[in-house]
Amino acid sequence: MSRNDQTAGQMPKELRGRIRLLSGVYEPLGLPAEPFSEEAISFLGDLARALREDTRTPAYTDVAAFGFWCRRANLLRMKERLGLSGTRIGLGLAFHIAPSNVPVNFAYSYALGLLAGNANIVRVPSKEFAQTDILCQAVERVLAGGGYPAIREATSIVAYGHDKDVTDWYSSICDARIIWGGDETIQAIRESAIGSRCREVAFADRYSLGLIRPEAIANMDEGQLTQLAKRFYDDTYLMDQNACSSPHLIIWLTDQWRGTQQEKEKVQDRFWEAVVKMAGKYVLEPIKASEKYDRLCNFLADTEDEATVRRYGNLLYRVSLQTFKRPADTYRGIFGLFFEKEMESLQELASAVTKKVQTAAVCGISQEEVVQLIQENHLKGIDRVVPFGETLSMDLVWDGYDIIGSLSRRIG
Repeated sequence: MSRNDQTAGQMPKELRGRIRLLSGVYEPLGLPAEPFSEEAISFLGDLARALREDTRTPAYTDVAAFGFWCRRANLLRMKERLGLSGTRIGLGLAFHIAPSNVPVNFAYSYALGLLAGNANIVRVPSKEFAQTDILCQAVERVLAGGGYPAIREATSIVAYGHDKDVTDWYSSICDARIIWGGDETIQAIRESAIGSRCREVAFADRYSLGLIRPEAIANMDEGQLTQLAKRFYDDTYLMDQNACSSPHLIIWLTDQWRGTQQEKEKVQDRFWEAVVKMAGKYVLEPIKASEKYDRLCNFLADTEDEATVRRYGNLLYRVSLQTFKRPADTYRGIFGLFFEKEMESLQELASAVTKKVQTAAVCGISQEEVVQLIQENHLKGIDRVVPFGETLSMDLVWDGYDIIGSLSRRIG
């Protein structure tokens, strides 16, 4: 079979000239494979090793986290947990559009597409990130080693601007399209038609929050609190709160609190003081500080809620809500702007949860309690319940989607 027989057609030369190829080939072979193939696991394991050996990786926690995620041992655990029966095969060619504000997301999307048994075209963010360079160069080093010719021919990591002609072309040849981005981005991409059998998975604009019982903080020693503050920092500041899974609103659940109001406030202060101490390493450029202050002022000017503000220099703004009159996903922070509200019962939260709410990060609250809240109130929102520090951890289920199942087909 010739190369052209295995592809959906030859890309017009005028389109190729608008694309910057970062790794792989311009026209990948869309041949489906078995999910979690030994070749895919071995390749991603070598990629993890290449990232560990790169001296630039330690400076970027998100790159290091991806390398840790795609190591061979972790992938084998995923495969075992998935319980594949050998009756699935990839769809063929997957076209991924990565979000513009989360630099490492494209690498997870590529890895999941590969693990599902697909060839992959991955459009990276047009904005330049050092993480993108590190990851693409690592992919290219592993592919250039000659050990994975089939994966090289099934990989195309590209960069291009807002060029509908290019997106039209990729959309016309793909068997699956994966869109990461805000609602407007998804609608714009959907103007590019896909085939009738093409599957589309859209990860839309989402929102996340945190749930804390104050007694959990009160019972922590200084070392435990420092670890919690680090996990909270990693969930929020590392992504400038731009990730869909980064918490913006903290709910203090007081149903089991037996101390005084003053003691409870001291516990809350203790938590935020640990966070701001951890945030001392955060690089807050003037433009970020200006945008954060502007966001705060706009909220205070427009809100019907009663609220008080406490500022910890420019690193952290803490907006304490006495009333809660809006949907939870409208309380949006950025660059270290957080909202908080006390609630005497989880049931108080139910009416404020919309389908935009993705992740609930918890401390002192069990997953079972949140699942019960969702089921009893028939909520459309909250897809994930994880401890603080794990909100950014990619899994095989994301936004409620079984990604491997969505990007492969059952045989028999």
